[in-house]
Amino acid sequence: MREGHQGTGPGAITPDGCAVELYSRLPAGAEPDVIAAAVPEGAHILELGSGVGRMTHPLLERGFRVTAVDESAEMLEHVRGTRTICSPIEDLDLDERFDVVLLASFLVHAGDAEVRRGLLRTCVRHVAEGGCVLIQKEGANYHTDLPRERVDPSGFTVRIVSSEPVGDGVNSVRAEYEFPDAVWTQTFRARPMTEEQFEQALGEVGLRADRRLTEDGTWVSALPVS
Repeated sequence: MREGHQGTGPGAITPDGCAVELYSRLPAGAEPDVIAAAVPEGAHILELGSGVGRMTHPLLERGFRVTAVDESAEMLEHVRGTRTICSPIEDLDLDERFDVVLLASFLVHAGDAEVRRGLLRTCVRHVAEGGCVLIQKEGANYHTDLPRERVDPSGFTVRIVSSEPVGDGVNSVRAEYEFPDAVWTQTFRARPMTEEQFEQALGEVGLRADRRLTEDGTWVSALPVS
């Protein structure tokens, strides 16, 4: 397990505390539509942290080419219809360039600042000239509007139970996912960032924020600094 990360519940648990069976049940939500609206038709997407293919499969259905990367072989066993690569994101070096590099799931908020830099450097290393990096970041009240819960139309409940400081600007976050037949929890470390801190994190690796893709600013397109 990665330091500060833990997961409970049925089935395999990945190094960052994610439960494979849980993620195989979660719907894609609006994310594939956000991505599809932001990039050229038929673009080749490098999806970093693809998991079980929750977004991979809808993107493939929309006509995109996707290379799916995850550090969990158990997660990648669920991905169908495209190339998969099992690797920690920060270690990835494919000697290839992609129209779009996708860093979703709030990964940019990694508690370890050096891990965050590694993730973003991988984005820079793999984005093609004229391409873009799409980043999903936390909402403004992610760590303060707590506890909170959402009941999904399909019948499960998601709760963000707590977010407690553990030092150096990092919080330990606990999430719960309750289904009629199973319950999973995940504890992980996340670093809240202001807009200024987010832009500084991009600048450290040679990226700059280009535009917001959603009204709430949780999805951002970034470009390499020329």
